[in-house]
Amino acid sequence: MRPLSFAVAALAVVALVVGQQSGSAGTLGMGVVGVLLALALFRSTEIDFFLKIFSGIFGTEYVVFGAGALLAQGGYWPQGWAAASPPTSLATTVAVFGILIYVISFVPVVQRIARISSPYFLSGEATQANLWFLGRYRVKLGHLAVALIVFLVVLNQAQVGVSLRLNFFYRDFYNALQEKNAAAFWEQLIWVFCVWAAISAISNLIEIVAQSVLLIRWREWMADEYSRRWLQNGTHYRISLAGTADNPDQRISEDTRSFLNQTYSFSLTMLTQVSTLVSFSIILWNIPVAITVPGTSLVIPGFIFWATLIYAAVATWITHLIGKPLIALDFEQERREANFRFSLARLREYSEQIALMHGEPAERQHLARSFRAIVANFYELMWRKLKLTTFTLAYNQANVVIPFVLLAPYYFAGAITFGVLTQVSSAFGRVETAMSFFINSYQSIASYLASINRLTTFEAAIAQSQAAEVGGATIHRDPAPDRDVHVGDAVLTLPNGAPIVRVSDLDLGAARRTLLVGPSGSGKSTLFRAIAGIWPFGEGKVGIPANAEIMLLPQRPYLPQGSLRAALAYPSEAQTYDDEAIRRAMDKVRLGHLRDRLDEVDLWGQRLSGGEQQRLAVARALLAKPDWLFLDEATASLDEKLEGEIYATIEEALPQTRIVSIGHRSTLREMHDAVVTMEPNPDGTFTPRMPAKAPAEA
Repeated sequence: MRPLSFAVAALAVVALVVGQQSGSAGTLGMGVVGVLLALALFRSTEIDFFLKIFSGIFGTEYVVFGAGALLAQGGYWPQGWAAASPPTSLATTVAVFGILIYVISFVPVVQRIARISSPYFLSGEATQANLWFLGRYRVKLGHLAVALIVFLVVLNQAQVGVSLRLNFFYRDFYNALQEKNAAAFWEQLIWVFCVWAAISAISNLIEIVAQSVLLIRWREWMADEYSRRWLQNGTHYRISLAGTADNPDQRISEDTRSFLNQTYSFSLTMLTQVSTLVSFSIILWNIPVAITVPGTSLVIPGFIFWATLIYAAVATWITHLIGKPLIALDFEQERREANFRFSLARLREYSEQIALMHGEPAERQHLARSFRAIVANFYELMWRKLKLTTFTLAYNQANVVIPFVLLAPYYFAGAITFGVLTQVSSAFGRVETAMSFFINSYQSIASYLASINRLTTFEAAIAQSQAAEVGGATIHRDPAPDRDVHVGDAVLTLPNGAPIVRVSDLDLGAARRTLLVGPSGSGKSTLFRAIAGIWPFGEGKVGIPANAEIMLLPQRPYLPQGSLRAALAYPSEAQTYDDEAIRRAMDKVRLGHLRDRLDEVDLWGQRLSGGEQQRLAVARALLAKPDWLFLDEATASLDEKLEGEIYATIEEALPQTRIVSIGHRSTLREMHDAVVTMEPNPDGTFTPRMPAKAPAEA
């Protein structure tokens, strides 16, 4: 960016010198704005990369268009291309855009948009790009994204130029009709309109393809990035415990899609509208219509331009007053919709338990209350949208006749031709549309800001969880000096900070098979989760043997969607284990009746009983062969006989694995070598304690 700022500054100095010598106000203006642009570009190293892309585009265009304008002014432009020589106003316009990018980079909401967007355009991941006739190439994902956004910006600017050319076509075309000039009529229709209309159509088709490629690749990257960060090191579990971000599924699936679509739409559309505003405002300003201030001889030039400006500005202000509450209402509506979807998904997940308890009436009441909340907010949203739509409809209807009303006296007085009247009507519509972008997009902007807020809070929740993991008062996992699991000087708390477990010194390597017992609510499962590294609340240290593989089986196993093979191999890939190994493990845990259904895809979490699911989880452990196996009431759904057989199977199949169990049955004691008891403390917390001398290993 710094080299570009030097190039812009050099051209701006040349423009100032040439403008001073020639007395050209346009060239002087180009030089002054160029100096400001150079300063903005020089300082743009501090802004986010997404905004730097646009700054780079406008800085480059200023150099190209400005150099062309100076060459034309000095008589060095090719005579055959005289009609295509860039005016100084074009360089001035793109310079203003570049300065505006730097100015808006200080707006908080723009900073949030740029911060969320920039990582994709900086991505160093390798990807394949299909360049059609040039074939496939491997490029960095970020480089491809930057190339696409630059191409689309330039294409949109070219489309504004085509629209500007067609505006002059309307003037000449209707003048030919008024003058009954058949030759001029057909020339304008065939050689001007048809050519530029075809160029416009082709450019729009190209834009659709390039835009689609950019957006789908961007969405794929964002979905993968947010999913990775959410699932990294149990972050999703910590966020759910802390309650810092509700409905993460919506934020990853819906809000990322909405954010990138609207970011592209608003950035490119706004750029197009500003280009349109500047280009067509020049036309309105140059229309030979002025107004004299009543009672004075003061003449105000550009009457139609000022009328358009004031008309759209007042309408924008009124729209803001009416539509401002939409932002909060949209955010609340999305939150309530997500809560309702979550309730439905949870009902499906626990359908068996609900059916067994005949809980359908209670679930219907809960769903009805949840949806009534949606309806209540929806009506508030609807009435606010109705007020806004009423105003915008009236505003848009008035736009059709306003330019004719303003210019009719001048036309009937013969001051302007019918072609000029038509050209002004077209230019008025384009300028008014550009200035009304905010009016017509207010509802979309409200939804956009709501998506930004949800993504921002989601990122903050992830960052907070990860910050707690690496520093501050939390449970830290460190390499143990030996092959045992140690917990020392630790206090485990609830998410609200209330302590539940105090550990001074616990060594789980004193015996190969250890049973953890204690009353319900004494923190046994919390201690397991702290050892597993997913419970961040509290402070202290957990020592884990270096390179040791630890597996924890909860009371209710998780069965992913897909085949039975995938459920058995989880969390490894479905093809990690061969069929024979999987079937042997199934036989050992008494699931042999399912051995021929390995590749059958079903909702196994609903098809299998609780005991079958727990035995499936044990089969995972037999396949994975971990160094340490923690069983959190992982056999509680089995009868005592089958539970004893499963423990015997684990003992036989995993002779090198250390086993730590939580259980309440007295029969479990004889299956373990040592017992750790959760004993109460005077402050209401519990402490795990072992006998002074552990029994000899079996």
